[in-house]
Amino acid sequence: MKTAVINIKTDEKTKKNAKKVAEELGFSLSSLANAYFRTLIKTKEVHFSANPKEEPNDFMIQALKEAEEDVRANRVSPMFNNAKGAVEWLKKETKKYAD
Repeated sequence: MKTAVINIKTDEKTKKNAKKVAEELGFSLSSLANAYFRTLIKTKEVHFSANPKEEPNDFMIQALKEAEEDVRANRVSPMFNNAKGAVEWLKKETKKYAD
């Protein structure tokens, strides 16, 4: 693949902080810029947010309430260390309702 170099101007602090975040995520700053450019080309969209605040919709609020009820009523599976334990528990639970 033939590559081209893009030079951009930014202050040192921005570059340093962006590089740090990229590395924390396991990426190079260059790979993130390339991924952003590909997304820009594909979607023709740019997203900015000064204060990203996501609010759950009514469906999600209801689902969370139901999940909390299930936890309080002990209608949730235990944690498993392996798939075998999970399958055995599922078989046991399924048998309860089949009888």
